[in-house]
Amino acid sequence: MLKPVLNLKEVEFDDIEANGLYTSRRASIATRIGARDLGYNLTELPPGKMQCPFHSHHAEEEMFFILEGDGELRFGEARFPIHPHDVIACPTGGAEVAHQIINTGTVMMRYLAVSTVADVEICEYPDSRKVMVASSKPDERPLRKILRAECTVDYYDGEEH
Repeated sequence: MLKPVLNLKEVEFDDIEANGLYTSRRASIATRIGARDLGYNLTELPPGKMQCPFHSHHAEEEMFFILEGDGELRFGEARFPIHPHDVIACPTGGAEVAHQIINTGTVMMRYLAVSTVADVEICEYPDSRKVMVASSKPDERPLRKILRAECTVDYYDGEEH
């Protein structure tokens, strides 16, 4: 029987990113405790680092709960200081709800990330003008493409006339 309880002291970091400013460690939690419609992870973010580029989701809503450390939330055109016990809502939408967490403090930032899980997701990256399309339906070949937003073609481009 799957145990629906996990202490954060027991997590294993299975997603480690070391890419300059984008350096973090994430521990997947959801599947370990039997979640189906929500994704959970514990993220550790070193001082001066960001977990990911500034982005927005069109299908998955996110919530972050700051456990330790201080930082800044970049949200749309605004910036907000964030501290332990802050709860952050990142609803779906375009550039107006794009978001990014930055550790501006001097110690490791730790936060719990919770999101809805969608079979198909579209993300926008306003700073770099990219779009990501991803599909991860169970029992299907996953699709993940990142494209420049300005690389558009006509609907019938390349089709037989």
